[in-house]
Amino acid sequence: MKQEDLALLRRLQRPEGMIDAVLDTDTFNEIDDQFALSYLIRSTERIRVRGLYAAPFFNQHSSGPADGMERSYQEILNLLRLAGRRDLEAVTFRGSERYLPSETEAVDSPAARALIAEAMAHTPEAPLYVVAIGAITNVASAVLLEPAIRERIVIVWLGGHSFEWPNTEEFNMRQDVAAARVVFGCGAAVVQLPCMGVVSSFTTTGPELKEHLAGKNALCDYLVRHTCEEVAAYNTDGIWSRVIWDVTAVGWLMGGDLMEDRIVPSPIPQYDHHYSHDPSRHPAKYVWYINRDALMRDLITKLTK
Repeated sequence: MKQEDLALLRRLQRPEGMIDAVLDTDTFNEIDDQFALSYLIRSTERIRVRGLYAAPFFNQHSSGPADGMERSYQEILNLLRLAGRRDLEAVTFRGSERYLPSETEAVDSPAARALIAEAMAHTPEAPLYVVAIGAITNVASAVLLEPAIRERIVIVWLGGHSFEWPNTEEFNMRQDVAAARVVFGCGAAVVQLPCMGVVSSFTTTGPELKEHLAGKNALCDYLVRHTCEEVAAYNTDGIWSRVIWDVTAVGWLMGGDLMEDRIVPSPIPQYDHHYSHDPSRHPAKYVWYINRDALMRDLITKLTK
């Protein structure tokens, strides 16, 4: 095995003890980003938050990628106020206003520059964990702008679908396939949490949220209310469950029995929305199972403390 692959395998091990992490998030896109951000900043026994970055997105909640990024930036600030963590406003940055124009052209932004500075303050032995739960434009841009960060970071990305799924047309991946190709191909340590077929098992319901979160604190009340309002926009019969799968990317950092993963050759996302696989590629980590109840228990404990 190549020496660089051995180093990658060491960085791909589940972390132990206190770690430094940043979160790259399209927070206004849908409800699960809010849960993931809240989980991250409430896990103070495990994680030192070094940065929060707003990612671009474009759907019914924005007029375009730049608007989606700005709305996400403002939503991060809103959640920090609700959580009593306004100290983190100083490390909250706006990200890319557009997707990568090509696999060799970065989109410069305050978030990309902040990620570079933070990553360069770390080492291969004590890397920075980059949790990404949106289009991975900011992270890919940082890698293109400063390739030296590849050995100093571990990218934990919720993106794409399972290898068994018939396509890769998942929201985070299909928005910026070029960025996904940069990240999977650059040689950095990457942990993939696929959406459909894997983390799609991490769902919640209105009764569960109201039973365990309602009335606990301002942040919990906001999460419950926002989730129920979002679901009401498309649900008509009152019976529903809702994925909050972004939580799983933060959950990977927690260790224990919250999920199972395995080493795979780094997949190759294609522009026609499927994976190619090359067994000679450098190793990556692929999450294949979520212990739903254990992760939900940890999430509720953190949010209500």
